Amino acid sequence: MEETKPHIDNLYFKAFRAVDDRASCMKFIEGHTHVLEIFGITQITSAKIDWVLNPNVYVILVSAEKDGKALAGSRIHVADGKTPLPVEFAVGEMDNRIYQMVEERTPAGTGEFCGLWNSWEIAGLGIGSMQLSIASVAFAGLIKLETLFGLCAPATYRNSIRGGFRVINEIRINGKIYYPKEDLTATSILIDDVENLPLTYEEVRNDIMKLRENPISTHQMASKTGEMVNLHYDLTL
Repeated sequence: MEETKPHIDNLYFKAFRAVDDRASCMKFIEGHTHVLEIFGITQITSAKIDWVLNPNVYVILVSAEKDGKALAGSRIHVADGKTPLPVEFAVGEMDNRIYQMVEERTPAGTGEFCGLWNSWEIAGLGIGSMQLSIASVAFAGLIKLETLFGLCAPATYRNSIRGGFRVINEIRINGKIYYPKEDLTATSILIDDVENLPLTYEEVRNDIMKLRENPISTHQMASKTGEMVNLHYDLTL
């Protein structure tokens, strides 16, 4: 018998530096690992857990109650010139141009939006991944990144483009690589101007800018099922 999804009235989006909250990092890892296992994916660079010790990694965790079970999450890895970004590990063996692209952008502030996942409890609401992407790009601006790399699966490609990423055509063939398995593809993507987001769809850009202006805020949104959900954001550190 199929398990009934819980009714969700509230979703809390909380940003923190990974090294400052080990318990929340463990919630992230548990949820992310479970989702990847469902899809039979184990070899994925952004799923490695050494990031919990990296002071240049930031996490956004989503829960239905404050400090509750993690229902979704994402990370921003800031390039520091020492620890490669997950996209460098993923793409580098196939196309070493990624290293130079990251290196050139590091002095001005660059990083990677990665590790995006949604649990089954909120999958299908039409809220989780897009709102989490909006919060993540908003947060990248709050920590003064100028550019932002990413690696998206076919399922998240459309939302990535809506969110202002462009395909890195300089990498491989139209940015595509076989990853994380030989029968799956991923696309290398980049936001060239995190502050102004010139390629971002207008309605998405407006939501991002509102969050930057009010990183602690609450608003209501209708889910795909027609029910109203309160979205509570705290993108302060």
